[in-house]
Amino acid sequence: MKITLNSSHNVYRRNKTILQTLHIDGWLLLGILLLLGASTLLVYSASGGEVEVVTRHLMRIGFAFALMLLFAQIPPNILYVFTPWLFGAGILMLIGVLLFGDIGKGAQRWLELGPIRFQPSELMKLVLPMTVAWLFAHSNFPPSYKRFGVGAALIALTAGLIVVQPDLGTSILIAMSGLFVLFFAGLPWKIIFGSILSVVASLPVVWHLMHDYQKQRVLTFLDPESDPLGSGYHIIQSKIAIGSGGIEGKGFMGSTQAHLEFLPESTTDFIFSVLSEEFGLVGVILLLAMYVFVIARGLYIASQAQDNFTRLIASSMMMTLFVYAFVNIGMVSGLLPVVGLPLPLISYGGSALVTLMISFGILMSIHTHKKMLAK
Repeated sequence: MKITLNSSHNVYRRNKTILQTLHIDGWLLLGILLLLGASTLLVYSASGGEVEVVTRHLMRIGFAFALMLLFAQIPPNILYVFTPWLFGAGILMLIGVLLFGDIGKGAQRWLELGPIRFQPSELMKLVLPMTVAWLFAHSNFPPSYKRFGVGAALIALTAGLIVVQPDLGTSILIAMSGLFVLFFAGLPWKIIFGSILSVVASLPVVWHLMHDYQKQRVLTFLDPESDPLGSGYHIIQSKIAIGSGGIEGKGFMGSTQAHLEFLPESTTDFIFSVLSEEFGLVGVILLLAMYVFVIARGLYIASQAQDNFTRLIASSMMMTLFVYAFVNIGMVSGLLPVVGLPLPLISYGGSALVTLMISFGILMSIHTHKKMLAK
């Protein structure tokens, strides 16, 4: 018995040493793998068992996982040095999108560099909060109003270049990633409440400036049954799928809404509806528990960070993950307007997955390099 216990203990220590050598946080990795495993099963079911779709999804997961490992090896002080240069490059690419970007689905959001076609806005989901955190890295807390103003200007510049693509949903979410840094840096509550009142007061002006399809999304959110076969079709079918799952769901591969093609975008934006229909309330609770576990671990890493730069980055990234999951689930449940946002780490797709996995690599780097410095 002692031999067995000692053997198990040695295996545990060896595995822990391997993870530390690779700069991997074991608990965070566990949460990520659970979510990616659930993602693979749901994509397989939502696609009707198409092996080709699942194969492409697994290839994207493998590529994103490799990038996570790569960024986990980069010490935070190296990221600090390159952050302003990355921000400058990102702004230039956003300007490039407006000048000669590729148009897809009615919006000019893509940039082609040789054989590579990508959305610079995805890069800014990481770079903007890093840049705002860089701004506060060596300041006393709470920072001066001037420094807060510079941070707000950087956020406004980035969001403004994205909103004119037009991509209102992404611009708001990216702006929030930067605003989270301001919040954790100690932004005074009187400014927060004043900003909220200003936003509410400006809603009539914002409504006037919105595109017709953006206005239609809001109107559909308020009354989807007004056009059940048109703009309200997506959300109505999604709510049917969620409601039909009940407590325990219909079982794996049992989503009639997806397999009979009533539910559009079942592998991407509305994959949560497939989960709800197949696994019911029990599956939803398990998924939310996985998100809570990952976010809690990320916030713990943020609390243990050794400097302002890494602490602000880690906090902002986890709160951004929470907002992305909250918005997608609220969107497909009819609680928020449809903005075309995938469910993080679950939906089929490449760009958002790569961005998320890079952010997890940065989180792991913050945690593991901290331990090395402590030694």
